[in-house]
Amino acid sequence: MTNVQGKLLGFGAVAIAALLPSTASTQVPSSRPGQQAAAPATVQAYPGSPGVPAGDYNVSLRTAEDKSLPNMWARDETFFQVLDGPVLGGASGIRMDKDGRSIWVYQRCGTYDYCIGSNDPPLIKFDAKGKIVARLLGGQIVYPHGMTVDRDGNVWVTDLRTNTHEQGDQSAKRIPGAAPNGAVVRKYSPQGKLLLTLGTPGVYGNDDTHLSQPSAVVVARNGDIFVADGHDSAPSNNRIVRYDKNGTFIKAWGSTGSGPDQLNCPHDLAIDSQGRLFVADRGNTRIQIFNVEGKLLESWTHWGRVSGLYIDSNDVLYAVDSMSGIGQENRFMRGAHIGDAKTGKLTAFIPDPLGNPAPWNPLRGTSGMEGITAADGAFFVSQVTPPGLAKYTPRPWKTKP
Repeated sequence: MTNVQGKLLGFGAVAIAALLPSTASTQVPSSRPGQQAAAPATVQAYPGSPGVPAGDYNVSLRTAEDKSLPNMWARDETFFQVLDGPVLGGASGIRMDKDGRSIWVYQRCGTYDYCIGSNDPPLIKFDAKGKIVARLLGGQIVYPHGMTVDRDGNVWVTDLRTNTHEQGDQSAKRIPGAAPNGAVVRKYSPQGKLLLTLGTPGVYGNDDTHLSQPSAVVVARNGDIFVADGHDSAPSNNRIVRYDKNGTFIKAWGSTGSGPDQLNCPHDLAIDSQGRLFVADRGNTRIQIFNVEGKLLESWTHWGRVSGLYIDSNDVLYAVDSMSGIGQENRFMRGAHIGDAKTGKLTAFIPDPLGNPAPWNPLRGTSGMEGITAADGAFFVSQVTPPGLAKYTPRPWKTKP
C-alpha cells in the first residue's frame, strides 16, 4: 500500500457505497430497554463468496422502529486534514479535548493493528478546524485501541496487546530484545508526559496488577478509573476493573459469557451525568449499564452491536456499530445510533456508507464507524477498516436511513 492509498483509504466510502445494492428486510417486533430482542430466525445457507458468512442475505430481522429512525446528518470526509500529513492507520479511539473543540485520535501507526517497529506517533491532536497540532507517543505503544480525556485534560490510552506473546497470525510482531510492553493503560499529560501506568507491561493476567487485552478506559468525576479489560481475541478477561485516582486497584467484576453479569468483548465505556457506567458489550450485541460497584442496572439490546460509545454533557448517547451483519441476521445496520442516555429512547440512525457485508459487498469483520465523539451539535467518527475519519453535522432536511 502506498502512502497516498493509506491516506485515502477512509475517504472513498461514499463513492463505493453508492454502487452497492441495499439489503431487503422484513419486520419483527422491536426490543425495548431492559428486554432481550426476539430470538433470531434460522436462515438458509448461501453459497456466497469465499470468506463471506453463509446466510440468506435477502432477509433481515431489523425492526420497523429502527428502520423508521431519521437521518438528519451530513458526512464530511474532508474536515480532518491528513492528506499532507501522516499515513492514517486504523483508529478505534477518538475523543474531544478538554477545551470541547479540539479532537484527539488514537491511530495504529499507518496500519490496521500494531505499531511495533514504527516510530510513527499514534496519538494525534486536531484543532477545531481539523488541522494537526500535535503528534505524540512515537515508539511507546504496541497496539493502540481505546482512549479518553479526563477533566484535567490528561489523555488516557489503552495498549491492547503485548510485544512478548504470539497473537494468532500476527506472531511476527515480536522484536527480540525489545523491552516488554503492551497490555496496559497509560495516563499522559497533554504534552505527552507519562504520568501513570495500569497493568504490567508485556504481561497478560487477571489479578489486580495485570490486564489482558484492555479495550477502553474512562475516568469518573471523582477520579476513579474504569477499564474494560477484554477484547474478542484470546487471552481476554472480559471484566471491568475499577481503580482509584492514584491507580490503586479497588475491584473487578464480570466474566466471559452472555449471562446478565457477563461480558463478551467490552469494547468501549462511557459515564452519564448520574455516574452510571455504560459498557459496549459488543459480542453480546447490547449495552450494559452498571453502577460504580458493578451492579447491573439495565441492559439495552436495541442499540446494535456497539463498538464505540460517547455521552455528551446533555446525556445524549452516541453509539456506533461496526460489526453487524448476517451473523446476527442483519438485525442492525452498521452505523451510528443517537438517543437519550437516561431513557434509552433512540432519536436517529445514520447508516455507515459501506453498509453491511454481503457476497456482493465483502467487508472485513469490522468496517466503517468504530469510534465516536461529539461536541457543539456535531459528531466525529474514526474507522479501523478502512482507516478514515469523518465529521457529521446536522442538515435542514430529514431522510430515512
